[in-house]
Amino acid sequence: MDEKVHSTGSAGASARREHERRRRDREQRTHEKHPRIGGLLLALQDHPQPERAWITGADGEEAVARTLQERCGSNVRLLHDRRLPGTRTNIDHLAVTPSGVWVIDAKKYKGKVEVRKPLLGQAKLLINGRDRSKLADGLAKQVDAVKAAAGDAPPVHGAFCLLDADLPLVGTLSFRGYQLLYRKKLTRKLNAAGRLSDTGVRELADALADRFPAA
Repeated sequence: MDEKVHSTGSAGASARREHERRRRDREQRTHEKHPRIGGLLLALQDHPQPERAWITGADGEEAVARTLQERCGSNVRLLHDRRLPGTRTNIDHLAVTPSGVWVIDAKKYKGKVEVRKPLLGQAKLLINGRDRSKLADGLAKQVDAVKAAAGDAPPVHGAFCLLDADLPLVGTLSFRGYQLLYRKKLTRKLNAAGRLSDTGVRELADALADRFPAA
């Protein structure tokens, strides 16, 4: 791109802080319970899966942010790791573009991605055979909050950006109205033409940055 895309916030920062908090708490508990051999026990044990999940999430958010920064045009404004006021939830990425606002949930999963639609009951989102349908509930809350803050003028879209997962080579999967995309395909959508002017993009991004501060 001729101009650098405007970006605010540090992707993955809150997830890394949570990982460090959990690691420190675990180490402190181990030393308190085993004063003499705590250091040895810590050196021999693996980090618990819930603790590793936070660093994996941070890595994914950072990877998505790098791609958006490299591939989005200068008329796209990016906000990373934003706090949802009054909750413990954060929004991984907000992209304000000529085509509207995109609420992006970055996920680093491996395995095949499927949307399974049974004859009876609701559709399910499966990743590597595991039911991940609840991810859409979290994204829906974020989208609703951004819609309330952005007003009626710009469309607000929700999307999952998946790293390492196996998406179909042809077509685009969607689940409950939210598209499941690789990074490059996501950036093509963010760079699409729209009715919002450069000034409108900038003003809306500034307003959303105030409404959703850095986490």
